[in-house]
Amino acid sequence: MARHRWQVARAVTAVVAVMVTAACGAADRPGPSSGSPPVWPASGTGTVEIGGRPVTVHVPDSYDPARPAPLVLALHGYTSDAPELETFLRLTPESDRRGFVYVYPDGSTDDRGDRFWNATDACCALSGAKPDDSRYLSDLISTVQGSYRIDRARVYLIGHSNGAFMAFRMACDHADQIAAIVAVNGATWNDPARCRPSEPVSVLAVHSTDDEAIAFTGGAIDGVAYPSAATTVTRWLGYDRCASAGRDAPGLDLVTDLPAAETSVRTYRQGCAGGSSVQQWTINGGTHVPHLGPAFAPAVTDFLLSQAEPAR
Repeated sequence: MARHRWQVARAVTAVVAVMVTAACGAADRPGPSSGSPPVWPASGTGTVEIGGRPVTVHVPDSYDPARPAPLVLALHGYTSDAPELETFLRLTPESDRRGFVYVYPDGSTDDRGDRFWNATDACCALSGAKPDDSRYLSDLISTVQGSYRIDRARVYLIGHSNGAFMAFRMACDHADQIAAIVAVNGATWNDPARCRPSEPVSVLAVHSTDDEAIAFTGGAIDGVAYPSAATTVTRWLGYDRCASAGRDAPGLDLVTDLPAAETSVRTYRQGCAGGSSVQQWTINGGTHVPHLGPAFAPAVTDFLLSQAEPAR
């Protein structure tokens, strides 16, 4: 398992970000460690300290406090950080073009100095503290909603690797806050009983067939199992009460070093509760950190912004 840890750490050095705290109790709650309120950017990109950790926030110039804006939180992988997030995803131009508030904080640091999310039992609190990141991120969403005019029906998460595991965990635990997630090369809980979403959450599961860190066919980290790409999708079809029959869509050209239209697409909408949907994108020949091309960010943004929680 030491070798597997090394593979994960090596493979995810260019990934996606969302925040956590390493302490328990009141320190898990978003809030400035200095006691003074954070100064949130009115437009452009700025960094605030929430729960003792930096959170990068991008506010598009089109943001209008009189009109609710969507919110996208991005979650990084094990050993990654917020700056690498944008290197990998490049969502800031989409925030400007599509008008969503974009937040990408740093995760907790374990006793080896590696950033991580305590997402599922398999991934990735591998060494040291096991913070309640699910509660922390729920509170972070609420904190952002208290600082900007956010459309509460259009809150989205996107994560890679450990961040993808965390995105699934948030959809399981806080479905009332989240309309949709994109999970890139991660997996949901291996035990389906650990996930009990209170309402449907739309899911886009992106998996690389040649992933060298999180196996396409499922595997284990430190002896704790995680499900395959197919099982992950099947589980979410069940949670969202979708019919098992999906439809294939035209392939997508998302990765620069693979032949065109390398990503196959299957969409499930029939019977899905609350207007939700599940999509499965398979990067044929893709690795754990694929070389994403210019089509990736617009494509995942299109998926997210097409989803909304039903009116209550």
